[in-house]
Amino acid sequence: MTQHCGLVAVLGAPNAGKSTLVNALVGQKVAIVSAKAQTTRARLMGIALDGETQIILADTPGLFAPKRRLDRAMVNAAWEGAVEADAILLVVDGRKKKRDYLQPILDSLKDRPERKILVLNKVDETAKEPLLIAAQDLAGEGQFSEVFFVSALTGDGVPELKARLAELMPEGPWHYPEDQVSDASERLLACEITREQIYRQLHDELPYDSVVRPESYTTRKDGSVEIHQQIVIARDSQKGIVLGKGGSKLKAIGEAARKELAELLGAKVHLFLHVKVDERWSEDKEIYEELGLDWVR
Repeated sequence: MTQHCGLVAVLGAPNAGKSTLVNALVGQKVAIVSAKAQTTRARLMGIALDGETQIILADTPGLFAPKRRLDRAMVNAAWEGAVEADAILLVVDGRKKKRDYLQPILDSLKDRPERKILVLNKVDETAKEPLLIAAQDLAGEGQFSEVFFVSALTGDGVPELKARLAELMPEGPWHYPEDQVSDASERLLACEITREQIYRQLHDELPYDSVVRPESYTTRKDGSVEIHQQIVIARDSQKGIVLGKGGSKLKAIGEAARKELAELLGAKVHLFLHVKVDERWSEDKEIYEELGLDWVR
C-alpha cells in the first residue's frame, strides 16, 4: 500500500475549539484545552492516522489583534503554521451570530494558494438554520472549497472530516513513527499540562500572563519520571492566588497535573512545582525559545 503524508494548518479565532478538534482528529489529547481564550501558544503538531495516511496537524495559536510582544509572536506562529500546508482548516465557533471579527482572517486567507476548508464547530449547541446561514455567508466569498459541520467535543462529523483530509494528503513517506501522536517534546507537553491545570483551577483569578518553564526532566532507575517546573507570574500580588491557603491551590494543581502526566507517560510521576515572580518574563528571549515561538520585536 502506498503511504500518504501531508500538513494541515488549523486556524481560527481564540476559543473556536481548534485544540479540541486536533485532539479529536488524533484520537487522544495532544493539545491543551481551556475555556480561557489564547491557551495555545506554540505551534504544536498533532499526528493523526487514517489507514496508510499520516495527517500532520499544526494546532496554531488563535488569530487575534496582537497588543504585546507575546501576542505578536503567537500570531506570527499561527501564520507560519499555514505556510505550504496541504490544506488550511478555518475553525469557526458556530454559535456566534456576529462574525465581523473573522474579517481580518478571511482577508489574510484570500490570496493564499493552499486549499481552504471551512469547519463550523460546536454544532451540538446550535440550531441548524443559523449554521446553514453562517456556512452560506462565509463560503459565499468562494475561497473555501468545502464546508464541514462538526462538534469537536462530541465527535460529531469528525470522522467525515478526517476521511476527507486523508484523501487530500499527497503521496509520500510518513514523517513520524506510527505510535507518535505529537512532535512536542515530553518536557514541553508536561509544562503545557501544568499550565492547563492553572487555567482550570484558577479560572479568571490569574490573568493570562503566566508561564510554566521546565527545569529538569529525568527518568529514575525504577522507571518513574521526576519533573521539576517553575510557574512564572508577573506580579507579587498573584503569588497568593497560585499558592492558595497554606499552599493548597499549588498542591491541587500539581496533583491534577501529575495524574494526567502519569497516564500520558505510562509511568509514575514525581512532580515538583515552585512559583517565581518575574515582572519582565514576557520580554525574556529564552522563554520564547522554550515555547517554540520566534522572538518578535
